[in-house]
Amino acid sequence: MPSAMEGSEGGEGEIMRYEETEDDSVSPTDLSELLKEGTKESHDRAENTQFVKDFLKGRIKKELFKLATAALYFTYSALEEEMDRNKDNPVFAPLYFPLELHRREALIKDLKYFYGEDWEEKIQCSEATQHYVDRIHHVGQHEPELLVAHAYTRYMGDLSGGQVLKKVAQRALKLPSTEEGIQFYVFDNISNAQQFKQLYRARMNALDLDKNTKERIVEEANRAFKFNMQVFDELDETGKSLTEEAQDGGFPVHDGKGDLRKCPYYADKLGKAGPSCPWHAAVALAKQPLVQLILAACVAVAAGAAAWYVM
Repeated sequence: MPSAMEGSEGGEGEIMRYEETEDDSVSPTDLSELLKEGTKESHDRAENTQFVKDFLKGRIKKELFKLATAALYFTYSALEEEMDRNKDNPVFAPLYFPLELHRREALIKDLKYFYGEDWEEKIQCSEATQHYVDRIHHVGQHEPELLVAHAYTRYMGDLSGGQVLKKVAQRALKLPSTEEGIQFYVFDNISNAQQFKQLYRARMNALDLDKNTKERIVEEANRAFKFNMQVFDELDETGKSLTEEAQDGGFPVHDGKGDLRKCPYYADKLGKAGPSCPWHAAVALAKQPLVQLILAACVAVAAGAAAWYVM
């Protein structure tokens, strides 16, 4: 097991560092191995959701990325609240690394970047995310021995595949090289992600758990993957109602289909004074003969611009 200087137990300026050591041998009955093998199928299914596949290909719209960031904020707020609640509980205490792992403050920075200082007034917890949040709170308050399943699923993924998504998002969304908007993926207090994961797994394996509890933890980890997939599917469905943002980063435009209240931007404007959906106004204008002539003349230019945009 790699030895470490644990920043969580020291001052806020300390960064966790590791000595290069050989991995201790693991047993098939170790919790880390049981989780690895027992969640392999769920992990593969999660990676093959349409949302994740599109994300990895760089096909992620800024508005959808903002909604995903909001979902992560609600999820990690719940998870870290329950981790704080159980920080002295023997079934979780060895895995409590707030300085190194906690993501809530990083997500707040991202939300401020995307939504502004009044970000809290502009986001809401989606239905799928709320189910996930409710389960985390139930586990933390009634079955804390299962909390490790949710921590393992989220943080180990963030330190692994999450780092790939960070680069994809930065490139696809043309985010600043200074990492605004992707602070969620930045772990400043972990000097070596691979060695930290080794330490975390070793701590998991040292927990005093019987066979039945380990099996329940694996089952709960699969449930966590299922919650994540439901959030991904929800985001994918939402994404179908969004068109590409304007080149200057403007708001997405409603496509004129379905209920206007489901348009992520205009839903926030319902009940307030202002014009109706731009789509409907555009349709009415397009019916004018002169406008139709102008539109016909611009078809070639518009097609060329669209082709350039998707390249």
